[in-house]
Amino acid sequence: MREDRQLLMLTHLSQLLDLVTGIGGFIVPLVIWLTQKDKVLGMDAHGKMILNFQISIFIYSIISIPLILLFGIGILLLIGIGIIAIVFPILNAIKVNNGEIPSYPLTIEIIK
Repeated sequence: MREDRQLLMLTHLSQLLDLVTGIGGFIVPLVIWLTQKDKVLGMDAHGKMILNFQISIFIYSIISIPLILLFGIGILLLIGIGIIAIVFPILNAIKVNNGEIPSYPLTIEIIK
């Protein structure tokens, strides 16, 4: 296994493709993780972390839809989810590049 911080960093940043394509932020990290998890040191853990974060963001977005209809609070929740979905991939890409361990808050651990 080789150490490749740049690929790990790009994997975290690839989540931002959601802003452009809508679903690319899930597909691209998934493909990178599946193809590189046995070749790059730490890719398995980072890939699982990223995919769990993306799935969690999706679940929270779905939950916020009825809250929009019922209370209007869902709009604030969607804004918060959007900010988290943009900020944390960037922060964690920087952490990975510096050799630190990244973390995503409020992530549901689905893939173990």
